[in-house]
Amino acid sequence: MAKEGYTTQQHREWLTVTLTKIKGDVGHIKEKVEKNEEHLSKLNDRVGKSENKISAIQGIGSVVALIFGTIFGFLFNNE
Repeated sequence: MAKEGYTTQQHREWLTVTLTKIKGDVGHIKEKVEKNEEHLSKLNDRVGKSENKISAIQGIGSVVALIFGTIFGFLFNNE
């Protein structure tokens, strides 16, 4: 923070330097956030594809279970 006894010009210079540093930091943070958003978007796409594949496998498993259940039902019901 600015020290007591600064002249107006010294305070302006200090303030300019400080704001320049902050502006640089904000720019760096924005770049990192944009990279994180891109990466998150890729991960969301991968998760969506995985969810679709899991749903397909569950559907196939349900059909196979139904078929086996029907076959076993006929086999053991005929006795």
